[in-house]
Amino acid sequence: MEVSRRKFLTLAGTSAATVTMLSPLEAFYARVARGEMPNSTGYGALEDKLPLNTAELPDNFKNIPILKLPRTFNYTAFHFTGEPMGDGFRVPSNHDGMAAYSGANGSTILVCNHELGTSANHPVSGDNRYSTGAQGGTSTIVVGANRRPITNFNSLAGTVRNCAGGPTPWRTWVTCEETFSTSTNTTGTAGTQTVRHGYNFEVVADPNSGLVTPVPLIDMGRFNHEAIAVDPRTGYVYETEDRGDSCFYRFVPNVRPTKAGDLAQGGTLYALKVRGTENFALNTINNPNFGGEPGKVKVGQKLPVEWVQIDNPDPDAENAGTGVGVRYEAQSKGAAIFFRGEGAWYGNQMVYFVASQGGPPVSDAANARGNGQVWAYDPAREELTLVVEASPSGQFLQAPDNITVAPWGDLFLCEDGSGTDYIVGVNGKGEVYQFAMNNFNSSEFAGACFSADGRTMFVNIQSPGITLAIFGPWNRRR
Repeated sequence: MEVSRRKFLTLAGTSAATVTMLSPLEAFYARVARGEMPNSTGYGALEDKLPLNTAELPDNFKNIPILKLPRTFNYTAFHFTGEPMGDGFRVPSNHDGMAAYSGANGSTILVCNHELGTSANHPVSGDNRYSTGAQGGTSTIVVGANRRPITNFNSLAGTVRNCAGGPTPWRTWVTCEETFSTSTNTTGTAGTQTVRHGYNFEVVADPNSGLVTPVPLIDMGRFNHEAIAVDPRTGYVYETEDRGDSCFYRFVPNVRPTKAGDLAQGGTLYALKVRGTENFALNTINNPNFGGEPGKVKVGQKLPVEWVQIDNPDPDAENAGTGVGVRYEAQSKGAAIFFRGEGAWYGNQMVYFVASQGGPPVSDAANARGNGQVWAYDPAREELTLVVEASPSGQFLQAPDNITVAPWGDLFLCEDGSGTDYIVGVNGKGEVYQFAMNNFNSSEFAGACFSADGRTMFVNIQSPGITLAIFGPWNRRR
């Protein structure tokens, strides 16, 4: 395991006497406060691993160790870009966010994003499209209990840059457009239309759905979306935004959602504001190159929050000068600013989300960005906590993007940094560890999620587009 290359974090924390076990990271704060080095070997050293189904793979992937994993873990690989699918099309490229749902006879249903724009060599194909001029969307994969694919098909078409999203308790996937753009839609006798993008869409996790009818969830906001997480106790949907001056949002549906389509009945959008910052938008970045103040927010510090209402969730434009745009309206009302909000996931009764370039600058150079932060919002206490802040050196953690929470409470972060990318875990003792390495290329990990029985982690390598099923003795961390 290459922990020596990246040791981890410059952190401060709360005292041990004040720790309350709200999340697996609270123990981390206590260890830092005692001056201990909170890292772990996790599941052991990483080594080259061939997929168990290597004989079934495309010729250019045979006998290639795609991953490095702990010795006791194995994986299968499938859903390769360009390969034929069950609907007669070919697997789209740019695999991104994803979630897993239980299926019949021990199978798993995966809904997978494809982050594509208005042109692509391997688009999301199909006739039931939101726009004929957009090539992104989602695919659905049915994986058997043996972790081999049974079938796959496109499930949402005609959208732009479907980056992340999130699962709902009612067995749907909300896929997010990471854009504020338009496309050209040509619809036969209706002529050519300009179609607005920057919305969320809902996709059912159904092995027989085919292409769903695309319905933009307009009240959830038009902005550079990244991910969502649903609090199952309230049905509120939390949303991240991938901008350098992004905000963090809460969508309160008009009806308590229990099934597909309920979100389309609308609701009200809010942005998070830290209490006590009535006259300005709190910059959480801790980086003076981007308007922040070094050490402004401490790791483990609990910030009481409130929510400001967004009056125009569907703006025609984004303009900082005029204050038009969802995040500009939010900031004018004091909403907190995060540096590139990305992955989000609900777990441990918390909403975790990532600011992938937050934190102190990687160097003293002008405009140097940070190596990432992980935040936790506690809906019950209305508190926000900075739980991880990567060191300027990028050791051990660099540019976390997608995040998931394992059934036993560990966090897993997908890196999207420069050079080699890892899946980084944080265990219930607050220790961090490297779990997997992309041994194939320098593309990012994306879409990490767990099967309903907790026995399999599914994850994507975005380019050239591969889905992986990783399994082993999850209960045997060191």
